[in-house]
This record gives sequence, C-alpha cells and structure tokens, in this order.
Amino acid sequence: MLAWLPNPAVAAILLALAVTIAFLLHRIVRKLIRRLLAHRAPFVFSIFTQMHGVTQLGLVILAIIIAIPVAPVGSDTAAWMTRLVLIGVIGLIGWGAMTALKIAADLYLLRFRIDVDDNLLARKHVTQVRVLLRAADVLVVVVTLGAALMTFEPVRQYGVSLFASAGVAGIVAGLAARPLLSNLFAGVQLAMTQPIRIDDAVVVENEWGNIEEITSTYVVMRLWDWRRMIVPLSYFIEKPFQNWTREDSALIGSAFLYVDYSAPVGIIRDKLSEIVKASKNWDGRVINLQVTDAKERTIELRCLMSARNAGRAFDLPCEVREHLVEFLQKHHPEALPRQRSDVAVSGLPDSKSPKARREAVRKAAAQG
Repeated sequence: MLAWLPNPAVAAILLALAVTIAFLLHRIVRKLIRRLLAHRAPFVFSIFTQMHGVTQLGLVILAIIIAIPVAPVGSDTAAWMTRLVLIGVIGLIGWGAMTALKIAADLYLLRFRIDVDDNLLARKHVTQVRVLLRAADVLVVVVTLGAALMTFEPVRQYGVSLFASAGVAGIVAGLAARPLLSNLFAGVQLAMTQPIRIDDAVVVENEWGNIEEITSTYVVMRLWDWRRMIVPLSYFIEKPFQNWTREDSALIGSAFLYVDYSAPVGIIRDKLSEIVKASKNWDGRVINLQVTDAKERTIELRCLMSARNAGRAFDLPCEVREHLVEFLQKHHPEALPRQRSDVAVSGLPDSKSPKARREAVRKAAAQG
C-alpha cells in the first residue's frame, strides 16, 4: 500500500505508528486500572501511578523493537536504531530502579510520623532512608551512564586504555571529583551515624534553626526567621556544631531575671511554678529557680523549665519572662532593679527615730 513512498518515509511512518499504538495502549490500560483499583485498592493504584513514566517508556521501546525488523531500512541504519534502543533499555532499567527504590522508601516510611512531639525514632529512620536513597540514586545514574557509554566502541576502547593507565587516571579523577566524593561519602556516613536528622534543632555558625532537607551534597537549615542556610554535608563531619535534639526532642529552657536585693525570692519561685504549670508549653518535668549570681546592684535569678521540643522550649521562657515582670510590677515594685545613693541633708531633726529621719529625707528630696 505504501510502495510508492521512499523507504525512509515508510520506516518513519511505521515507527510513528508503533509509538502511537504504544501510547494509546498505555492510556487504555491506565484507564482500565484506574477504574478497577482507584477505589478498591488505592494503595496499589498509587504505586502504578508512580510507575506511569517507566511503563509508558517500556511500551514505546517494545513497540520500536517490534517495528524495526519490519521497517524497510538498511543494515547500517538498523544497527544504529538497535543501538539507540539498547541505550533506551539501559535508561529504562536505571529509571525503573530509581523509581522502585523511591517506592520502597515510601512504603518503609509509612509507619513513621514526624508531625508528633515525640518523633525521635521517626526522624532517625526518615533521615537514614532519604540520605541513602539519594546516594543510591547517584550510584544508579553513574552506572546507567557508564553502561550506556560502553555501548559505543570508541568509548569502550578509551575505557580499556584508562584501565591500562589506572594509576594516573585515578589520581586525576580523584582530585577532580574530591568535593563531590567527599560530600557523597559524608552523606553515607551521616546516614549511618546520624549526627543530624530531619527536623533536628541545631546551631551552626552561631545560627539556630531546624534541619529541613538533607540532599546528596548539602543540608538545608530553616532558620528561626525563615531564612534558609545551605551547608555542605562534609561540614557536619569535619566541624563542631550543636545539636539540641540528638537523643531526645525535649529541652530545658532558661529565663534570667535581674532584681533588687530586697526581692522576695520565695514568692517569685512560687509564682514561677504557677505560671509554668498553667502553660501549654510545659511538659510537666522540670521547674526550678535559683539565685545564680549577685552583682553590685542586682541579683540574678535563673528560671529553668522543660518543654517537649525546641520550639516550645523557646516560647516557654518568653512567656515566663512576660508574666514574672508583670507580677513584679503589680505586686512587688520594690523588687525591680534600682540604684541607691547616700544623700547628706542638713537641718535634719535630732530625733533618733528612723521614721522621723526618713520623713525628713523625703521632704528634703521633694524640695530639692
């Protein structure tokens, strides 16, 4: 029927027809599976949805493999088309492997939740799986590209020559890829030892924030003011930093007050207990007040209180400061910091009564 057309045109039509049939067949099968599984087995349907691109590419490659022997093309053209199909199959295997790894990771992490207060175990597993998944993706991409390049004869010969001079080539490649490799190995080490995890509260370079994302080469920190700090993975292996939630998400917050020497410490301690126990941020574990320093004009009161996580451990001391200052202003203003000075006043009465002398000093101060 197409004998009047040149062979290249016939081959292009056959290939286009095969690809079109593959797309239509995939669409029909997808609609059928949606109708059968969308409501009866939504979990299985979600897995099929994630494999949508892989299955579609697989059908297209299968259709091309079937169409190549039928298409009227020369042996050289058929050889090149076969090589391209082989590269496509290698890419399909790599893509399928990465998708399968992602599905397996998602299935594994379904049992863990990090949106709860006590999420230490969940954060450990989420961090480990995500970092190892990215390392596995990098490995799959490298192997896939290597396998695809080895299908070309010149590249294969070049690879053999590289193996023959592996010493020099290894040194050069190692020096060139040192930053990438160091971060890649650091990622694997982080996944195994876990000095940091997803949602950990950390202090890096005097910046406080939470670990938001761990990629294969860097870590994203969400700072307290919503800025994002990008830190190389190797930083957390080579340099010191603070991790406030390493073993437990609970933390102890502190609030310092500076009051006059006449301040009623016992009454303030009781008020602190009342404020903390009434707060939703307290976890019911620690309340304490101590006089931690005595300066020239004030004494230092340290209030300690525990909270379930870093965010609450920041909010609770702020709440305590506000209520204690308000309490002192209303009920014990004499406890607020003040500066004393001795004033010599002439014309004081000779009476030894302290009350009379205070009254005279007050009148003198009012007049002066």
